[in-house]
Amino acid sequence: MTLYFLDAGTTFSKILEVKDDGEKKYSVIKTSELKNLEINFNYSTGHSSNKSKTNYENEVVALSYGVKHLKNGVILDLGSRDAKWVQFNEGNFKDMDWNTNCASATGATIEMLLKFYGVDVQNLVPNKEKYPVTCGIFGLEKIMDDVSSGINPEVAISKFITGVAFNAYNFTKRPNKIYLSGGFCENNCFVEALKFFTEVETLGRFVLVEGLYNIYLEKFE
Repeated sequence: MTLYFLDAGTTFSKILEVKDDGEKKYSVIKTSELKNLEINFNYSTGHSSNKSKTNYENEVVALSYGVKHLKNGVILDLGSRDAKWVQFNEGNFKDMDWNTNCASATGATIEMLLKFYGVDVQNLVPNKEKYPVTCGIFGLEKIMDDVSSGINPEVAISKFITGVAFNAYNFTKRPNKIYLSGGFCENNCFVEALKFFTEVETLGRFVLVEGLYNIYLEKFE
């Protein structure tokens, strides 16, 4: 029997397929395309999951199970809609937080800025100077004012990303190291900006689906 696990994010969804022989296949699709899939997921998590058609698990729980191999440290999962982190000490849960209310701590604002100014994220260069983006709305206002005054949009967005990275660092209570999970692992400008403040190790986009698989194994095998 092939097993399927889903992390349904606001913009993108991550899928883990596990075959009978243990072979794993990972894929990322637009969440809008989920309705076209004829798959019965064994477990799912994420804001866009159809909870009535699957075994649903809380995202922080899925994140925790996805990093069982990390005995110590802070693991931050940063997506389009929210930011969440857990901390372990000697393999035991120590602390956590989850922010679903402030866009300045998530990726939706950055996605919007990239589209609005026609900027390729791969062209962004990390900038040590940062905008104070405790409020995403004020951060947007600062960007628009500076671009209007002649600053290159790529530079302005890079400063905004450094501000978001600084927020993430403060949100996780300023640890000496952050293990980063989620789509921001592929945003080199953000990863390098976060390194201005702390050591960073990227875990990739599939931590939560791996966590769902670990939950399945614990319950059924």
